[in-house]
Amino acid sequence: IDVLAFTPPLAKLSPALTTAAIDTAVRKVGNWQLDYSEKYFSRDWTFAALYAGYMAAATALPDLRFKNAMLRMGNKFNWQLNPVGPTDDAAANDHAVGQTYLDLYQIYHQKKMMKPARETFDALMKVPDIPGKPVWWWCDALFMGPPTWARLYEATGNRVYLNYMDREFWITSNLLYRPQEKLYSRDATYLNARSKNGQLIFWSRGNGWVMAGIARMLDAMPKDYPSRPKYVEQFKQVASRIATLQGADGLWRTDLLDPIAYPAPEVSGSAFYVYALAWGIDRGILDRATYLPVVEKGWKGMLAHVYEDGRLGSIQSVNQEPGVVPPTSSYVYGVGGFLLAGAEMHRLAEHQPGRRSAAAF
Repeated sequence: IDVLAFTPPLAKLSPALTTAAIDTAVRKVGNWQLDYSEKYFSRDWTFAALYAGYMAAATALPDLRFKNAMLRMGNKFNWQLNPVGPTDDAAANDHAVGQTYLDLYQIYHQKKMMKPARETFDALMKVPDIPGKPVWWWCDALFMGPPTWARLYEATGNRVYLNYMDREFWITSNLLYRPQEKLYSRDATYLNARSKNGQLIFWSRGNGWVMAGIARMLDAMPKDYPSRPKYVEQFKQVASRIATLQGADGLWRTDLLDPIAYPAPEVSGSAFYVYALAWGIDRGILDRATYLPVVEKGWKGMLAHVYEDGRLGSIQSVNQEPGVVPPTSSYVYGVGGFLLAGAEMHRLAEHQPGRRSAAAF
């Protein structure tokens, strides 16, 4: 049930920047989603985003239930990527589940967890680029594909995977990133698209996919990789713009530059922003004093859309552009973003200035 016909009571969750308060919210949402959806688990991109959130929360909190659920998922699918059809030109969507497989490989070092992804990517690297047809032609793909390639580099130590990722990322960036706006168009068909109020259309979740994707790539990229500074610079540019577009309630609207067009708050894009901004603060990439108020306001805003049973609402349905968001709409990729955000909020709470912590990251 993706959209409820009734509005249940909301949960009472504390927005305090403490590990106890954050973990309570993460477990409430994560446990409800796991109980509800595990029987529906698949290898497609929607669930892959959820799995990324579970792995992040399993590591940061830590939470053994979430980690064990991801082990069951990997074993269920025999560590295979999502099947790719013979004419599939959106393969990044099918590769996204590999991020969780490779994260688990880093814990257990079982070759079966890495083998299918490695064989698939080895074959892909032999396919020549087609001029004018990027491998990752839509901005969402920058969350689905590149972090998987970066994790395969991390698992193998072989930079050929990182180099492939790097080449293809910048082909996409050169097509879709608008430096003057510091935002990504969803794909080439939106480069000049405008809202009914005349604003250029920049889709919230699409830009959230990009920011979260860059963060997840950088986590797996060595500090000395030649183009790393370019990724950091683009991440900082987008972060600076996104911070200015936050709503008074802490959340972002589906149409970033025309919030009046669709005034309802939207949680999935907001979750990826909170995750990415919190990640940037904790890694020393973003200034804490500047961005922490944005992050705290965003986290508080999301908590206002958690229902008493743990269901997370106000998540836009599968889409590629701004649209209407019913308050009870809930989709697994939005929960994945929330869990990613919660994992980074936990780290921020642990690593507050003046607080002693033995956590390693």
